[in-house]
Amino acid sequence: MTDTIPHRPGRNEPCHCGSGKKYKHCHLAADEEEDRAARAKQASEAAPPAPEEEPPAPQAVPPPRASNQPWKRAAQNARGGARRITTPRKAG
Repeated sequence: MTDTIPHRPGRNEPCHCGSGKKYKHCHLAADEEEDRAARAKQASEAAPPAPEEEPPAPQAVPPPRASNQPWKRAAQNARGGARRITTPRKAG
């Protein structure tokens, strides 16, 4: 990136145009826009457009394996985890 100004002032320093305002309130937005346009022009000239590629197709998730253990299927809750069995607290 080449600046058109040999030394760009800091955000809180006086502006290079001599207005007496801080640089961030005077010319910062304009200078950044010039830099952004120069970078975009340089990028468009440097690299030819890449050919459009199709995005990869989403892969299907295989269904869970069938279990021949009915006691394990009964011990699962709706979310697939084991059922939590709680015993009453002993009083006394």
